[in-house]
Amino acid sequence: VPAKIRVIRHIRPKYACKSCEGVEDDGKTVKIAPPPAQIIPKGLATAGLLAHILTAKFCDALPFYRQEKQFVRLGIDIPRQSMCNWAMKAADSCQPILKLLLDEIRGGPLINVDGTPVQVLNEPGRLATQKSYMWVYRGGLPSKTIVIFEYHTSRSGDIPKLFLNGYHGVVQTDGYKGYDFLDNWQDITHVACWAHARRKFMNIKKGSGNKKTGSADKALAMIRNLYTLEKKARQDKLGPEEIYEMRQKYAKPIIDKFKAWLDKTKKNVTPKSLLGKAVNYCLNQWGRLKNYIKDGHAGIDNNPAENAIRPFVIGRKNWLFAGTPEGARASALLFSLIETAKANNLEPYSYLRYLFEKLPVTTVDNLRNLLPTQLTPQDLVLADMASGV
Repeated sequence: VPAKIRVIRHIRPKYACKSCEGVEDDGKTVKIAPPPAQIIPKGLATAGLLAHILTAKFCDALPFYRQEKQFVRLGIDIPRQSMCNWAMKAADSCQPILKLLLDEIRGGPLINVDGTPVQVLNEPGRLATQKSYMWVYRGGLPSKTIVIFEYHTSRSGDIPKLFLNGYHGVVQTDGYKGYDFLDNWQDITHVACWAHARRKFMNIKKGSGNKKTGSADKALAMIRNLYTLEKKARQDKLGPEEIYEMRQKYAKPIIDKFKAWLDKTKKNVTPKSLLGKAVNYCLNQWGRLKNYIKDGHAGIDNNPAENAIRPFVIGRKNWLFAGTPEGARASALLFSLIETAKANNLEPYSYLRYLFEKLPVTTVDNLRNLLPTQLTPQDLVLADMASGV
């Protein structure tokens, strides 16, 4: 059965008192009920339709022009420009929710950071071919994960510096030099990514056709042992303190052995060889690589951030670019809502529909109740399912 679209009519009769002196020119006082509160004031899109369109775009990577064709097959004309305008207006209405998420992400013990390029065509003062960037921050309390996307025109270290200003805890990143400032920040433990270190040695294996390579195999074996410990900790559902003790007892000896091997191997390889590059990468990142054993909240790698940004990367293969910086910023906010909802086991469409229904009638003091971190799947079942079609 194909999807169906219904028009929902709100009938608002006007009443006038003939015997009253009114404000109208004809001497009548006219009264009419206020319109239902909407996420887009005076907009045609209901919460359900808007949630459907935005989920298809930002969750299922279906560009607006493809959705436009789908709607035609369903017998309705919704231009892609209208969908684009709705997305930007919805994002604007959700700014208070984003602000609360920004406040909460800094309250957690760990923030993972990553970024990926994005092309914006109509950026003032810049060529359409110049790279801009979408940054992602994943953090919050362990049981209430928050994912924040931010659009910026550069990959400067000043961007995460501004975002992390005042934060106390663990920050985990890849080896990009823009994060170097974190090494000198008080109250922050800067942790590197062992997956990136492992990748350098895997390149040696690929270069040899996956044949045995004594040095690379030794390094990979030691890294594999570290990951085995982490896997067992997850299976045993260890808490942060127990993970810290496990790492100090079992991971630290492996790390010390790996460091000794790196120092020895460096003396016998050329810096520009694949092995030399892998060894030097690990030594340059060593202070950050070994830091993960200092805090049980830290992961062994930065994969949580890379996994968080993957939906954006997949979507980028379909829609290719953003038209304007305003559109890119709106996309960042909507990706933040959707990925945070997914991280908290909420179905994205159901959450957006719930948010768009409730946000217009929720007071400022109660906005926190609309955050994905505060809701369960059962909370998203609305009493009147027809109201948001």
